[in-house]
Amino acid sequence: MTIEIPKEARQQAIASIERYFQENMDDRIGNIAAGALLGFFIEEIGPLIYNMAVAEVQERLQVRVMEIDLEVNKDAFQYWRKVDQAKRKK
Repeated sequence: MTIEIPKEARQQAIASIERYFQENMDDRIGNIAAGALLGFFIEEIGPLIYNMAVAEVQERLQVRVMEIDLEVNKDAFQYWRKVDQAKRKK
């Protein structure tokens, strides 16, 4: 699976890389080189971050699934209990 980012986000990321180099490195980086660096990071490190996010979502979903019984559980054999309570109210 190829990780792709929207065009606008890609442009913002390239601008961010250019600024990072301008403020933190001795050399500047051009638009094309910044785009190539971004592509490298997306291809090389992107899957790691993606997989970590998927694992976090799976963990959160498992917790939610384990709590479903608390939210939707209904007690069985409640008919006579309701009848007895109704009789006591009269």
